[in-house]
Amino acid sequence: MAKFWDNINKFPKFILSVIIGFFLTTFHEIFELFKKRNKREIIIITIITLISVITLILRQMMGIN
Repeated sequence: MAKFWDNINKFPKFILSVIIGFFLTTFHEIFELFKKRNKREIIIITIITLISVITLILRQMMGIN
């Protein structure tokens, strides 16, 4: 039973490291693409579009005008 609780106590560290690793690998690839001029514009437009769409969806879901 002690091993069970040890594993449960390790889970928050594990999930945090998985989330941090996901963001580090994702942002690393985006920053590598920023070094190329033609890719930079496409990525900026894509990020702005995604943020706008998510904002509009959340406003509609919450009823915020």
